[in-house]
Amino acid sequence: MFFDLSVGELINYLQTNQLACAFLLIVLLVYGYQLYFYLRYIRQGAKATTTAYTGEQPGVSVIVCAHNEEENLREYLHSLLAQDYPCFEVIVVDDGSEDDSQCVLKEYARQYQNLYLTFVPYGARVISSKKLALTIGIKAARYDYILLTDADCRPESRFWIREMMSGFDADNVEVVLGFGAYFEKNGLLNRLIGYDTLFSGLQYMGMAKAGYPYMGVGRNLAYRKDTFFKNNGFHGLLNERAGDDDLFVNKVARKENTRVVCNADSLTWSPPKCTWREWLHQKRRHLTVSPHYSMRSKLRIGVEPLTRGLAYLLLIVSWVCCILGYLPWNMGIVVFGCWIIRLIIQLIIINLAVKRLKLRWVFLGMILYDVMLPLITSYLLIAQSFKKQQLYW
Repeated sequence: MFFDLSVGELINYLQTNQLACAFLLIVLLVYGYQLYFYLRYIRQGAKATTTAYTGEQPGVSVIVCAHNEEENLREYLHSLLAQDYPCFEVIVVDDGSEDDSQCVLKEYARQYQNLYLTFVPYGARVISSKKLALTIGIKAARYDYILLTDADCRPESRFWIREMMSGFDADNVEVVLGFGAYFEKNGLLNRLIGYDTLFSGLQYMGMAKAGYPYMGVGRNLAYRKDTFFKNNGFHGLLNERAGDDDLFVNKVARKENTRVVCNADSLTWSPPKCTWREWLHQKRRHLTVSPHYSMRSKLRIGVEPLTRGLAYLLLIVSWVCCILGYLPWNMGIVVFGCWIIRLIIQLIIINLAVKRLKLRWVFLGMILYDVMLPLITSYLLIAQSFKKQQLYW
């Protein structure tokens, strides 16, 4: 029988067995935090953010850094240049491309008057050439608002600029965070990348809505030009090869000056990595900057994967102990019930976001992704501590 003790007997058992009582307390704390995290942050991130803002639509400088992006520029640049917005320019900063990017850009320049071309000086020796390219682009910007994306990004709609700029609905807003999705394909790797990106996005957007902004993604990020310069640009971040987006946001974003815009029209789409090696390299590059987040940010984002791993570990340990007779089956059922409640809430919240953003639905395969991602991250962090490799953008 699964329920080998009555409720009263179970209570008496816990009162006389301090180890079992401590185990149950840990279970309740771990699953309690997981539920709190999903209901407090991920649920906030899953809510579509729209606005009826009809005020002034100021000029915007869309900045794209390109390094050997000939094919991507040919395919995606027109979707930026043809946006439905009254006053904007697109600045493409060529960072030492050795392909035919310049030819593609000159073709576009003949068609679009709002395209401006500049470049990173040849032979510039810096650790992060992308930070230099962005600085050049921002200095060249005509307008007071900067909207960033990548050369391989395609906005979901022609109203992308309008949607992102709607976040600047008050004078105190300096940073607007958007969401960048990856094109959906078949296969485990693509589904894992999609879930990883969605979860990370819901986390940083949900925390920003809760008043704790800590990062953004350069595929879809906006801030004021004077915000960049009054914070000395990337000063203090130049020794890091990555972090042109998340570290800068971590430095300047605050509860009162940050907004989130996330709906089906505000997304950008990018091609995902096609091989495990490329994706792991990308994740490792991103992880190199996480130690430089503020301590508060590291604590908030670090507790979740820790408790997530413990949630699965406690589930396994409880059932093994029940089978071996070290715990009554009631305890195993309690832990399993906590896990089921977490799974149901997780599925509901994640798929609400999927529906609102028109992404691919997530079902029980999420359990696999949920387990794999912390293990992969842990492996990369451990490997990174032993192997120092230069990671350029």
